[in-house]
Amino acid sequence: MDTTTAYKQVISHCQDLFLKKTKDYGTAWRIMRLSSITDQLYIKAQRIRTLEVKKVSKVGEGVLEEYIGIVNYCVIAMMQLELGEDGEENLPADFVEAKYNEKVQETLDLMLAKNHDYGEAWRDMRVSSLTDLILMKLHRVKQIEDNGGQTLVSEGLKANYQDMLNYAVFALIKLGLAAK
Repeated sequence: MDTTTAYKQVISHCQDLFLKKTKDYGTAWRIMRLSSITDQLYIKAQRIRTLEVKKVSKVGEGVLEEYIGIVNYCVIAMMQLELGEDGEENLPADFVEAKYNEKVQETLDLMLAKNHDYGEAWRDMRVSSLTDLILMKLHRVKQIEDNGGQTLVSEGLKANYQDMLNYAVFALIKLGLAAK
């Protein structure tokens, strides 16, 4: 399956879950500061790494669910970056869906450009390496947040969230979610 088709299938699965949770919970995530979203991403990525090492889950949810969570929290982070942390907490579902689509399309476009330049190197990577890249990006994001969002020569927060989203989608493709 080509990358764009697989990517869109994975995103469709993640978005479906996100929109169902939006119907259940509303946009409760709007209360979260970016640093809290980053920490939530860190918890999910660290849990994946732990499960990769220990090979056993005592909670029930596995690696697949955590990667889906990473995709959705990255989209939330990008929406929060744009909307601001102090804006309206209760957003209409159709607005949220449009914003989700916008952020995913921007991230897909970035992935296609990078995929062209890197020759789909991710296909030869191990899922555990994608996990480690996400954790590394999270450490970078935490440092940028600690620096008040300022960077001297590095990519900003949005680019890091986009990279993490793309790594999580790659992992989900490799784990077979696109085939389901």
